[in-house]
Amino acid sequence: MNANRKMVIYSEIPDERPLLRFFIDNGLEYAEDDEIATDLAKCWKAEDAESGKLVGGCVLSMREGRFICDGIATDPSVRGQRVGEHLLKTMLDEARARGADALYLVARAPGFFAKYGFSPVPREAAPTFFECFSCPQYGISCHPEVMRLAIGRKEE
Repeated sequence: MNANRKMVIYSEIPDERPLLRFFIDNGLEYAEDDEIATDLAKCWKAEDAESGKLVGGCVLSMREGRFICDGIATDPSVRGQRVGEHLLKTMLDEARARGADALYLVARAPGFFAKYGFSPVPREAAPTFFECFSCPQYGISCHPEVMRLAIGRKEE
């Protein structure tokens, strides 16, 4: 095992509040008071087993009947250690178990999501429930991509 590799503990948490500051500190724009109605489905966190420090988190939500990744981030100290992959796969399994046919997200790191099969959605075809398109920084200093992954139930 790599000496710099951290042992990580993953757990479900009841809501996203413990993740909000972490998301913001790791470059996500995140607000508790979204203008668009969002129904929380599940949240997960990843913690350094030794220190208890939060090193990752993700939120699965629903908007207008569609499943969305409402935030996923990892701490730089664990990047490259598959923490993001584990969180993403956990979220996809949960969405699949709930009968989702697709998962949408706004990606600031589209290359990461493309590795897992997500495809960009053209702006004109993207769901209108993402706030990015109405943000004054969209396309100027911020260039996120709306992405979608078609999913289905895992074979039992």
